[in-house]
Amino acid sequence: MYKFHLNKLYKFVLWFLSMRKQAKELVKGDKIKIAEQECLIDEIETSDIGKQGKRKVRIVATNSANEKIVVVRPDDYPFNCSV
Repeated sequence: MYKFHLNKLYKFVLWFLSMRKQAKELVKGDKIKIAEQECLIDEIETSDIGKQGKRKVRIVATNSANEKIVVVRPDDYPFNCSV
């Protein structure tokens, strides 16, 4: 029984540390993974509804090598976030 509770706790901690957020829920200062690189969000901008019927989110992030990465995704696109 002890092993079962430890396993559930371990899974919860892993889930909590690797949360997924939709692009519209992200804010400046969040850490996300883009192309297997951990990036810090510098700017975020949401557009109006376009031809495909979805809003787009433009994210400007900086990776560990101080390179700027610009990504445009639909507002419901899931990103892996770290705490």
